[in-house]
Amino acid sequence: MKYVILIPIYNDRESLKLVVENINSEIKDLNHDISLVVINDASSQQIIDSYPNIESISSLEIINMKENRGHARCIASGLKYIFEKKEFDFVIPMDGDGEDRPEEIKNFIELSEQSDGKSIIGERVKRSEGIIFKACYQSHKFLTLAFTGQSIKFGNFTCLSKATVKKMLEEKATWNSFSGSLKKIEKDLISTPSTRGKRYVGTSKMSFFNLLKHSLAIISVFRKTVLIRSALFIIFYILLIKSYASVITSIPLVLLLIMIYSISSLALRENIEEFNNALTNIHDIDKVK
Repeated sequence: MKYVILIPIYNDRESLKLVVENINSEIKDLNHDISLVVINDASSQQIIDSYPNIESISSLEIINMKENRGHARCIASGLKYIFEKKEFDFVIPMDGDGEDRPEEIKNFIELSEQSDGKSIIGERVKRSEGIIFKACYQSHKFLTLAFTGQSIKFGNFTCLSKATVKKMLEEKATWNSFSGSLKKIEKDLISTPSTRGKRYVGTSKMSFFNLLKHSLAIISVFRKTVLIRSALFIIFYILLIKSYASVITSIPLVLLLIMIYSISSLALRENIEEFNNALTNIHDIDKVK
């Protein structure tokens, strides 16, 4: 079978080189056609490098974008490019910094051989960040479940069948949230344990603000459910505190209204016309192999 590994990158040249070399090492005994497509999201630093150890990789292309459009849109653009330009059976999106571990690629490929065309997600069972970030991440998962009814324990490290990629390209939410869109369009996903690795170089770019934005972007995909649940909560909460109304007791309502406003704003990023024209943002393509 043919696999394309999709790697979005922004100013991570040193990590990317290590990721490519480690992927090459991990796939050397696999009897499959495996190629790499790197989406350079208009990095401000030089990304092109020498890659001496890529003998197990069928091809390596670096797609240089004109404008930086963010991680989710970078992946969305990559999926569109691969679907329109490449022959493939599965796409494996993964980060280019080492946090998605190359050694787990074999697990995806082995599962895909028996998946009957179903897509596979890497469910996070262990993370390498500090206790504060882990607590924030657990809060993110709780909020998502509480307001959407969806349990989303995966990121972009997945193995997508060609049928799933086609569906994602037809779903405007893909332009805003990868994991939210995938959960929306596919109800029958195969899950495999995945451990979040450590960055090869530098520190993680997932700050508290970025995690909050990421969480709200996922929630915005299911905004109709969110609005219904929020309305029920508001009614119940007002009835509960009507005899004890004060500035303090009104704080949860204010926070909820801020959240509704935030997800409504993020939902405006779902632009199918921009998504359909994503490839016009390509500046040039470097074919390394």
